[in-house]
Amino acid sequence: MAISLEQWVAKICDGDRRAMAQAISAVERREPCSADLLKTLFHKGGKAYVVGITGAPGAGKSTLLEKVAAEYRQRGKRVGIIAIDPTSPFSGGAILGDRIRMQALSTDEGTYIRSMATRGQLGGLAPAARDVALIMDAAGYDVIFVETVGVGQDEVDVARLADVTVVLLVPGMGDDVQAFKAGVMEIADLFVINKADQSGVERVERELNALLSVTPQPDGWQPPVVRTTATTGEGIISLCEALEEFRAATEQSPAGLKRRKENTRLQLLELLRQSLFEKVAQEQFDHERIGEYVEEILARRRDPHSIVEEIMRASGVGTDRG
Repeated sequence: MAISLEQWVAKICDGDRRAMAQAISAVERREPCSADLLKTLFHKGGKAYVVGITGAPGAGKSTLLEKVAAEYRQRGKRVGIIAIDPTSPFSGGAILGDRIRMQALSTDEGTYIRSMATRGQLGGLAPAARDVALIMDAAGYDVIFVETVGVGQDEVDVARLADVTVVLLVPGMGDDVQAFKAGVMEIADLFVINKADQSGVERVERELNALLSVTPQPDGWQPPVVRTTATTGEGIISLCEALEEFRAATEQSPAGLKRRKENTRLQLLELLRQSLFEKVAQEQFDHERIGEYVEEILARRRDPHSIVEEIMRASGVGTDRG
């Protein structure tokens, strides 16, 4: 027998894992009930510390995350993990391997792991990642880790979701300075040089510190650099302490408030953009008609901009860019 929305919310807030799984699946599939569920859960959360972890493929994000999560569990914190895996551009499927790599945590009742596919979205996150974090927050998880796919320079969306963003680097991955020029350089609140037992770690740290010394920090926070060796657990405690130091420094600061306001503004605009697209898609997207548009564009009879404006006018969405 189906339960009411109120009963569903109550189960989630009590930490019922089955209710959480059902809620996450509903959100991912964008079922009609998911909007009302998220509206209600929004008022039940707001306490979790969301930690974004990003970095190049092969940097050891999953191994590091497993050790950091285990350390927070030892401190008595309930931990949620959102592990994003890339979607195949050919089959549309995803190998959700992070859950496999975190088997030591998967049986812990105080840890909830959810693997998600990007479903083709750029920026390193799955479309529903923010909503899944909200569900975990409402369920009482103290720390929520979001591990991105590791796609490289464009992977910056995590900074809009997370309270703190950790960027992993490792020695021996080519031109280190070039990697520092990536967009992820600007979103990092904390740098981790993982696999610190390998040669070349001093060079990476030296170049990183040199670049940070000439990079303006508008919020006054100087991102620390922490060395770790995730396979042995070396540096994990120092990393957790750095995360808590950042939280204490920014939670009530003017810079922290400004950052949360900007992230909230961007979130609102993204939700509006998504809702407007879905409105137009539902009302105007006829596959046969779209095929005709494609033929017209290929034949140079019409241009894409004029077609989009026509679709928007038909949906009652203004196109005046004045």
